Amino acid sequence: MSRELFIGLMSGTSLDGIDAVLVSFDNKKRSVSQIGYRHDKFSNKLRSELLKIIKAEPRKGSPLYKNVDDKLTKLYINSVLNLIRDVKEKPENISAIGCHGQTINHQPNGNPPFSLQLGNGKEIAQKTKINTVSDFRSADMELGGQGAPLVPAFHKWAFSRKKKIDSVINIGGISNITVLNPNLPVIGFDIGPGNVLLDSWAKKELNKNYDNNGNWGRKGKINELLFKVMIKDEYFSQQGPKSTGREYFNITWLEKKITSLDTVIEAKDVQATLTELTAVSIGKAAQKYRSENVWLCGGGVNNNLLKERIINTLSDIPVHTTESLGIKPDCLEAVAFAWLAMCRMKGIKTGMPSVTGASKSSLLGIIDLAPKT
Repeated sequence: MSRELFIGLMSGTSLDGIDAVLVSFDNKKRSVSQIGYRHDKFSNKLRSELLKIIKAEPRKGSPLYKNVDDKLTKLYINSVLNLIRDVKEKPENISAIGCHGQTINHQPNGNPPFSLQLGNGKEIAQKTKINTVSDFRSADMELGGQGAPLVPAFHKWAFSRKKKIDSVINIGGISNITVLNPNLPVIGFDIGPGNVLLDSWAKKELNKNYDNNGNWGRKGKINELLFKVMIKDEYFSQQGPKSTGREYFNITWLEKKITSLDTVIEAKDVQATLTELTAVSIGKAAQKYRSENVWLCGGGVNNNLLKERIINTLSDIPVHTTESLGIKPDCLEAVAFAWLAMCRMKGIKTGMPSVTGASKSSLLGIIDLAPKT
């Protein structure tokens, strides 16, 4: 083979489905060649089961955990097999799969700290006949780190420039930022809610999984009282390293903020205000670190209203998507986990103490080898 091939699998906090990408990397040029991509949506039933298991906070090995884990693992396997069929590739030509798994409980400040993902790496390796790297968070957390975010190492590899302070902002269920300052160590942390509250409110009020293009939120008006109550939440003022998820930002969190005001707010106004919360929290993070360019990626890029509000907040900073840098926004995280799998297979440490707060860098991910033929 003239090039090594890797597959990245990503299903994030938005619970919309699985992104699967087949790529190769040029380490000298620090470039990515995307060979294939597919997005496999979760059924409404599976999404409901995932929401149920997240709320239940099960432990690994419990019947509830095993049931949903088996279902999701089969979907990961099918995504891989369908992807390589789509591009007419053979499993033996693929060096490894990087599977992030589906986070269902992330407690970096728990006692003890832990992070739990669905997705059986051993089963994926057995059924696809491809080496599989999973469980990317544990090694970092064992060294006192947050175990998240994990993609800043890839952002540094792919997007660093010598003279610019660039910020890469991923808007998934949770939004996170990577600050690439040529004169400082990489900074990265979870900013706060990306799509998670927007989607949760749309589901509650419209019975829709998301607000298409932000069209519903556009009909509403920003409620300043609600916005002020939300933006004052202690998470936003915490210094990094920090990470968060649905365990913190969820419909219960939102309803408590609304109830505290003791006033009636129209549902569409809540949606408009949630859009502003995501946009302003992103803007403040980028401005704090004197970003000269902001690059957006993740599913939130497809929300036109949200993108407009981010651009408005960052009126003096150019805002682009990562497509301008050669990687489509929807699949960037999947590409990142393919890269993390490549690094793990080559013994390259990708844990970033400046991002996660770990005591030192570490090899991220557990390897499950494909069966010998």
